[in-house]
Amino acid sequence: MGKLSNRNIAVLSANGFEESELTSPVERLKQEGATVHIISLDAGKIKGMKHDREWTVEVNVDKVVTDANADDYQGLVIPGGVLNPDALRKNQDALDFVKAFFEAGKPVAAICHGPQVLISAEVVEGRNLTSTKTIKIDLVNAGANWEDSEVVVDQGLVTSRSPADLPAFNDKMVEEFAEGVHAGQHV
Repeated sequence: MGKLSNRNIAVLSANGFEESELTSPVERLKQEGATVHIISLDAGKIKGMKHDREWTVEVNVDKVVTDANADDYQGLVIPGGVLNPDALRKNQDALDFVKAFFEAGKPVAAICHGPQVLISAEVVEGRNLTSTKTIKIDLVNAGANWEDSEVVVDQGLVTSRSPADLPAFNDKMVEEFAEGVHAGQHV
C-alpha cells in the first residue's frame, strides 16, 4: 500500500511531451499505488520527445479529454516539452479540465513548459511557482510570482523547472496528492 492507494490521477498530455517529465512522475505515482490515466486530445497514442530534439516513446491514451471528468480524479499532472503544452493550451476542453481541478481545490503538478497550460487556463495570478526560464516572463505577465527553485509548492500547486528537478518534483507531487483538497487552491 502506497501513499496514493485508492486515488486516481490524471496526466494531461499531447504529442511532444518531454519523455522523462511524463514517464518519471507516472512511474512514481504507480509505485505509490495510484491509478494513472493518460488524458489527451485524441485517442490512440501520444509521442514523447527527448530534449525537444528527437521523438522517443509512444504512450497509450486512456481517455480523450472531451470524455474525461475532473471529478473522477484526485490530482492532475501536466508534463512539459515545447510541443505538448502548446497543443493543450489551444484546446478549450483541456483548459476547462485543468480549471476544474483548481475550482475543486485539487492538487496540480506542472513541470518545465507545463505551466503554459496554467496561464491559458487563467489560474496563475497571485500564485507562487517556477518553470523553465524561457517562460518566466509569460508567467510574470500573467500575474504569477516566479522563482528559480527546483520545486515550488503553493496550496497544492507543485511546479518545477526541468528534468533535473524530477526527484524533488515527484516527492512534492506525491506529498500534495496524498494531502488531497487544498482550500487555498480554489480560483
